[in-house]
Amino acid sequence: MAKVTEYIKESYEELTEKVTWPTWGELQNSAILVLVAAIIIALIVLLMDQSFGRLLQYFYKSLS
Repeated sequence: MAKVTEYIKESYEELTEKVTWPTWGELQNSAILVLVAAIIIALIVLLMDQSFGRLLQYFYKSLS
C-alpha cells in the first residue's frame, strides 16, 4: 500500500510542479488549428468520394 501512496504523491507533484500547461490563448489557437485541419480533411474526403461516385456511375452506365 505504501507504493501506491508514493505513486500518487509523485504523480501529483509531477502534474503540479513539472508539467508545463498551455495558456488559454495557446489552447484556443491549437483548437482552431485542429478545427481547420479537420474541415480541410473532411472536404478532401468529400471531393474524393464524389469523384469516385461519379466515375463509377459513368462506368456502370457505359456497361448497360
